[in-house]
Amino acid sequence: MVTDTIADMLTRIRNANLAKHQIVQIPATKITKNIAKVLVKEGFIISFEELKSGVQSSLLIFLSYKGLERKPTITHIERISKPGLRVYSGHKKIPRVLGGFGISIISTSKGLMTGKQALLEKIGGEILCYIW
Repeated sequence: MVTDTIADMLTRIRNANLAKHQIVQIPATKITKNIAKVLVKEGFIISFEELKSGVQSSLLIFLSYKGLERKPTITHIERISKPGLRVYSGHKKIPRVLGGFGISIISTSKGLMTGKQALLEKIGGEILCYIW
C-alpha cells in the first residue's frame, strides 16, 4: 500500500501546530524535503534536518511560533491536489492565497516552488497545497 506522503506531512505539521510542539518528525522523501525547503525559505518553519537510521530516514521539522502566547506561524494548511483529483494551473491562472498573505506550493517542471515564483518564471504546474 502506497501512502500519500504529502497529505501525511501536512497532517503531521497541522497536528503538531495545534498541540504547540516544537519539533515534528516525518518520513523523508524527495518531495517532503523540497516542501520543507520552501517552508523554511518562506519563514513558516525555523529549519529542518534529516535523520538517517539504517535504511529509513526521517525529517525533523522545527516549527515556528510568534510571541509569548506561542501563536503558530502556520494558521492554516490545506491540501489541494489529491491522488483522486489532480489540480493543475497554467501560469496565468495561479491562484493568490489570502490576497498574497499566504502561499501556494506548486510542483513544476523546474521543481517545487511557490505560486509567486512560478508566476515570475511563467510556468504552471500541479497545485499541491495552500499555507497561511
